Amino acid sequence: MKIGVIGTGQFARSFISLWQLHPDVEAVYVCDLVPERAAEHVEKYGLAGSFATAEELLASDVDAVAVMTQRWSHGGLVLQALRAGKHVYSSVPMAMTAEEITAIVAEVEATGLIYMMGETSYYNPAVVWAREKIGAGELGRVFYSEGDYVHDMDNGFYAAYKYSGGEDWKSTASYPPMLYPTHAIGGVLGALPTYATSVSCIGIVDDRGDGVFDADVSRWGNTFSNMTALFDLADGGAMRTNEFRRVGYWKGHESRFRFFGTEAVMEQSGSGATLSVKTEGEDYAKGETLDISDLFHTKAGQLPEDFGDVDPALMQSFSSGLAKVHDQSRLPKEFDGAHNGHEGAHHFLADDFVRGVTTNTQPPINAWTAARFTLPGVIAYESAKQGGVRLPIPDLGAGPAMPNW
Repeated sequence: MKIGVIGTGQFARSFISLWQLHPDVEAVYVCDLVPERAAEHVEKYGLAGSFATAEELLASDVDAVAVMTQRWSHGGLVLQALRAGKHVYSSVPMAMTAEEITAIVAEVEATGLIYMMGETSYYNPAVVWAREKIGAGELGRVFYSEGDYVHDMDNGFYAAYKYSGGEDWKSTASYPPMLYPTHAIGGVLGALPTYATSVSCIGIVDDRGDGVFDADVSRWGNTFSNMTALFDLADGGAMRTNEFRRVGYWKGHESRFRFFGTEAVMEQSGSGATLSVKTEGEDYAKGETLDISDLFHTKAGQLPEDFGDVDPALMQSFSSGLAKVHDQSRLPKEFDGAHNGHEGAHHFLADDFVRGVTTNTQPPINAWTAARFTLPGVIAYESAKQGGVRLPIPDLGAGPAMPNW
């Protein structure tokens, strides 16, 4: 297959290099609003070529496109690509509005094209572990779960927005936290076979006074820098998620998860994880708490020198390796030793999209799954703007069965 990458910013190179290694990818092309940046990628990394515009790329013979542009632009570009007959990989989030999300799912249903959202938390080691244990019934009924995405603005986000936004960067640095919900929601719903049905969300108004999260400056009139949402789930349980952008939390797991079951509880913190197991009967004194952190540990790697303008604060996202719970045997051998990122997720994301296109099989994070990871956050933001009123969340269905990869 041939892939065209739209957007050559800080994270694109990570996936371009993996697709270049993949045995089922024939060629990788790029385009960017800054043509010089695209041309530099072609020359520096030996790509097949570049296009001046997204429209020219979509008119070419590439089989698929990867949308790696600014987060608020994904929905429109994805729809444009699907309507041009291209398979699509999209960075998170899927889109910003319920209308765009619904339209993407409808387009995939109508055309049979492959759509995949690149949500890293689905392959987070803690989520991989929880998905297996919950599926086997080892936690009992999981009635309450938590997912957090805690990423302080000072931890690389200021630099990233300045890199992409130019002089007007503050208008977009105020991006509403709940419209970037999938690192938290995707980890919970990536382990539980259910979906969110309603939400009440509280937004914390920012008080730093630096022009970010200022209603008069923000492109979206957003003043919330921290947000907390409580969701009803279709299986009768509950899910709470946090999206924090002003938080005194610097290192460790930006995305972390907790699952409370009737028989066992897994709790992940910023630095480790424990499993509390209930004994049979009523003798709680014989229960035990196990440190399971080692199962989730990923090797820290070095960012390759040719990765360009990546802020040091974001390096951890690029450089982590595989964990013990990851099934490395299912990956192409060409990925052995290749850079990874987001706690081992990048290898699986890159491979699952290629597998989906080449086998004509909807991947795990397909359009329907992506909608269930994204739409709850869109409705949560509306709830916060209305003072926390509980709102129903539309569901667009489960989609095809999970591929057996």
